Amino acid sequence: MSIRKIAVLTSGGDAPGMNAAIRSVVRTALSKGVEAFGVYRGYNGLINGDIEPMNLRSVSDIIHRGGTMLYTARSPEFRTEEGMQKAIANCRKMGIDGVVVIGGDGSFRGAQDLTRRGLPCIGIPGTIDNDISCCEYTIGFDTAMNTCVEMVDKLRDTAQSHDRCSVVEVMGRRAGYLALNVGIAVGATSIIVPEVPYDFERDIVQRMETTFSTGKKHFIVVVAEGVGHVIEMAKEIEERTGIESRATILGHVQRGGSPTLRDRLLASEMGYNAVELLLQGKSNRVVAVQSGSIVDFDIEEALQMKKPFDFDLYKMAHEISI
Repeated sequence: MSIRKIAVLTSGGDAPGMNAAIRSVVRTALSKGVEAFGVYRGYNGLINGDIEPMNLRSVSDIIHRGGTMLYTARSPEFRTEEGMQKAIANCRKMGIDGVVVIGGDGSFRGAQDLTRRGLPCIGIPGTIDNDISCCEYTIGFDTAMNTCVEMVDKLRDTAQSHDRCSVVEVMGRRAGYLALNVGIAVGATSIIVPEVPYDFERDIVQRMETTFSTGKKHFIVVVAEGVGHVIEMAKEIEERTGIESRATILGHVQRGGSPTLRDRLLASEMGYNAVELLLQGKSNRVVAVQSGSIVDFDIEEALQMKKPFDFDLYKMAHEISI
């Protein structure tokens, strides 16, 4: 099948670098004589026909911007057969031969559903949680880490001034990659993640007491969102140790901001390769990074993969943070 028109959409949570990926998809397609279309508000846009042709200038001055110029939205209707058929009908009406989907696991399941119904799709991993199993680094992860480090560094200033403990919640509902990396980068006394069961006395109180006995008077505890309860945790720390404690939930500030060089470069590479795959007649694939190289996997295979948690890195983090 000859590819003459390609559409691109963003789905799920926004991530810094998505705009760089959109830009790369559009400009790669146009450079190869293929028409490019932008789908607004994810799969809802496919269902509602919110699709517009894009040219070189459509994606000017977006590579440095966070969020997504195409917007994103959840689409319960797309999970139904009727919704999927509406999306396919709109693509057929506009002559769209393939779709590049930028998002997470849920977005890839949608891409798989479309491919099975005759509309070729390629997925690009975009999520700040870095929880896509087939991919070592996802678009947005590096920027989110840097944002968290900047925020925690600011909290450290006031924690140090008052001899406090600052308990900081970072994003990561099912994955602790963000918490682990940020915790190491800020020298956290304790890092609490969903992958490792924790004991409050051993992993927080005793570590703080040991560190206190060596002369340290302020502390940082980094907690992944999937563990949560940071407000209660801060109260209990203060009760158990006598050290004044404050909880901070960084929240959606982690999703925003100008993407780092790494995220811009990664997004550009992934966008380019996604278009190349479609032009090669391939579909139902996810572009990924393995051992520093761009590769691709069948979506079904990618969804079944399990991402290993780096327990050695976790062990190191706690050994060097006393």
